[in-house]
Amino acid sequence: MARTVVIIQARFASTRLPGKVLNRLGETSVLDHVVTRCKSIPVIDAVCCAVPDGADCDIVAAEAERCGAEVFRGSEIDVLDRYYGAAKMMRADVILRVTSDCPLIDPEICARVLALRAETGAAYACNNMPPSWPHGLDCEAIPFEWLERAALEATNADDREHVGPFIRNHPEAKTANLASPDTSMASHRWTLDTPADKEFFLTLWLLLPEGREGWDYRKVLKIVEAHPHIAAINTGPGHVERRT
Repeated sequence: MARTVVIIQARFASTRLPGKVLNRLGETSVLDHVVTRCKSIPVIDAVCCAVPDGADCDIVAAEAERCGAEVFRGSEIDVLDRYYGAAKMMRADVILRVTSDCPLIDPEICARVLALRAETGAAYACNNMPPSWPHGLDCEAIPFEWLERAALEATNADDREHVGPFIRNHPEAKTANLASPDTSMASHRWTLDTPADKEFFLTLWLLLPEGREGWDYRKVLKIVEAHPHIAAINTGPGHVERRT
């Protein structure tokens, strides 16, 4: 049976919000929320944090270990190579890529993306091609053989920084996308990259149910639709949009 591993990329450096994954939401860190949710994805065999090998990221690696994740240290710039190294260390047959700045990542949606990849035999399955879910629920599933091919063949800087582009743009790669039931959800921003995003999460967390009850994206959607001022904190003119 295929060994499926979530690999979460996490680092300390951030132009707009340094140390963002160590920020606290409720009783624990952003990274802890991400790891805990990823560990609960059905069919997952392990969770690994792929952390840059610079000394500034030692604190991130230590937090990942405290959260119960395996840790791989690698290049900060060549994220593709870091993922490849982590996948080899973890003996992964299928990799689910998640970023550490998404504390609202939904285990159910991740499981559906993995199932879609298995059902279609895709080289690349995701839920943001085109975007139709809130930004912050993004994930992508890749079989090891395609991750390895990308790591060995990709030369473009963008391909090596963002892991997936080489595969999803390759003429030989079959792709699959999990669309949301309502594409208007794509206007919501649930990722942590700016001070405004931090304010959004701190405000949301006061209303979000604790534990698994708050993991379902529909719970979050219900809150932000009932309290539009919360959604407005980090959306609209001037907000940062980033999907990779």
